[in-house]
Amino acid sequence: MSVRVQAKDFDLATELAGLTAGRTDIGAIVTFTGLVRDIAKSEAVSEMELEHYPGMTERALAGIEREARTRWPLQASLIVHRYGSLQPGEQIVLVATASPHRQAAFEAAEFLMDYLKSRAPFWKKEHTPKGAHWVDARETDEDALARWSD
Repeated sequence: MSVRVQAKDFDLATELAGLTAGRTDIGAIVTFTGLVRDIAKSEAVSEMELEHYPGMTERALAGIEREARTRWPLQASLIVHRYGSLQPGEQIVLVATASPHRQAAFEAAEFLMDYLKSRAPFWKKEHTPKGAHWVDARETDEDALARWSD
């Protein structure tokens, strides 16, 4: 189990090497890397700011990662989420799940991303030619998370 919230960028190859180092029980790794887009709702985005409450955010992400481990047989998992000022094209989030079989790894990664998109305690502000505005959760993100309810 690994969760990191950081300002600095991450290297996908390095992160995966660390996730699997010395492991021979992993048959599948699924990764998702989210990038900052240069457009949102038909408006150009020049920058995205992400804020969070240190300590609270890490606890919330660790809790959802523990939940994923109770639902699927994961050998390893990783969440890296950035904060601060990010430019279009920069990496914003990495989710990686490792399991003996692909289905569990895929489902766990989707579950984690659905949570991150709708419930993780991050606040996002997009900068556009019309000014800066806070980003609200989308209904489609809420719908995606609802499919995992008991």
